[in-house]
Amino acid sequence: MAAPALNNVMEWTVSELSAALKRTVEDAYGYVRVRGEVSGFKGASPSGHVYFRLKDDKAVLEAVIWKGSFGRMRVKPEEGLDVIVSGKLTTFAGSSKYQIVIDSLEPAGIGALMKLLEERKKKLAAEGLFDEARKQLLPFLPKVIGVVTSPTGAVIRDILHRLEDRFPRRVLVWPVRVQGDASAVEVADAIQGFNALPERGPLPRPDLIIVARGGGSLEDLWSFNEEVVVRAAAESMIPLISAVGHETDITLIDFAADRRAPTPTAAAEMAVPVRAELMSTLTDLGARRLACWQRNVDRHRKELYLLTRALPALDDLLAIPRQRLDACAGRLPRALRANAQIHHTHLTRVAAKLSPRLLLQRLTRGNEIAVALRERAKRARQTYLERRTQRLRSAWQLLNAYSYRKVLERGFALVRDGEGRPLRAAAEVGAGMRLNIEFADGRVGANADGRASQPRAKVKPRACGSGEGPGGQGSLFGS
Repeated sequence: MAAPALNNVMEWTVSELSAALKRTVEDAYGYVRVRGEVSGFKGASPSGHVYFRLKDDKAVLEAVIWKGSFGRMRVKPEEGLDVIVSGKLTTFAGSSKYQIVIDSLEPAGIGALMKLLEERKKKLAAEGLFDEARKQLLPFLPKVIGVVTSPTGAVIRDILHRLEDRFPRRVLVWPVRVQGDASAVEVADAIQGFNALPERGPLPRPDLIIVARGGGSLEDLWSFNEEVVVRAAAESMIPLISAVGHETDITLIDFAADRRAPTPTAAAEMAVPVRAELMSTLTDLGARRLACWQRNVDRHRKELYLLTRALPALDDLLAIPRQRLDACAGRLPRALRANAQIHHTHLTRVAAKLSPRLLLQRLTRGNEIAVALRERAKRARQTYLERRTQRLRSAWQLLNAYSYRKVLERGFALVRDGEGRPLRAAAEVGAGMRLNIEFADGRVGANADGRASQPRAKVKPRACGSGEGPGGQGSLFGS
């Protein structure tokens, strides 16, 4: 009886049974929340989808996150992380197993978040993103301050109010969401956007960036623990102040920033000095400088007075020079008379040597020399003229020998065209061309009739004799 009963059971194909099981599982467990530990996580596949397993101490559940859902997740799965996931339970007929398609993922409690935060901190620290050597000094008085925060919260009002009280500066606000799934990407884009501004562009590039947010829970501040935000803060070429949460709140951006402020108000105080204090300091420095200058002048005046007391009196210094001057003035007349007597004696001796006879002899000798030089100059001029005349005569003879007129005198004629250009070949003459023929005794005009006779063949000169030698002189090598 058992065999006929089994034969009446409905027959299923594999695909039909898999589809029925899929409908049963999805209808019974349409949307569930499951807690477990991430296992076998290897990152996104080439298609962008993520596959891993959720497990506890007794069972394992396959899990999948589609590409679109994975990109929107604030907290990404990591190996060994205890999480709570929400999604739809279904089956995968290709391997006969059931799985959960995850829509959202969150750490299972504060402990899991703290574990994830600590692991991420160690990872980024190992890359050197928190090194002190990377940190930049803040500008003393920035002209433009960029603020990355929510434009509607109390944080931006506190920062602006504090800057107004201390030292008013120009502020550029880059509005972002400071909480939620897209917050981390917006904050990172804002930091990179400020750094990408040109220095002399229409929108001024900030000299300092403040990333600010009010207090909140660890989950609320989680955007500032994301790697994308930490890396953007570490790579910023503009000095950056982190002012996230209250004084007791610590996020990873605090370690990557150049300075950490306990509150947004404290960040504004770090950004600029107090203008009134600066003015008071400048006034004090000016007064101290004036007092120092006055004391220095008084000291030098006292030293000068002491030095003048050690110097001798003016009359004492000039007494001996005055005495020398008086002595020289007394000896000057006698010295002048003695000098005049010496020169008179010298002139008398010279005059005695210059007798009239001697003067006449020297004059005669000079005339003879002048006559001789005049004769030499005359002969030299005559010789120079004769040489120049001979060179001119030779050049004229040479020019006359090369002149074409000598050729014309031998019976030849020079033919030119109507414009006066000489013609060198019959081929250059065309029918009816106006010609100008120059003879030795004049020129004649003519018109060409266009008929050019063929040139006669050149007659090769024949050797005289019977093959004996050139000129019929016989061969020198004959017998």
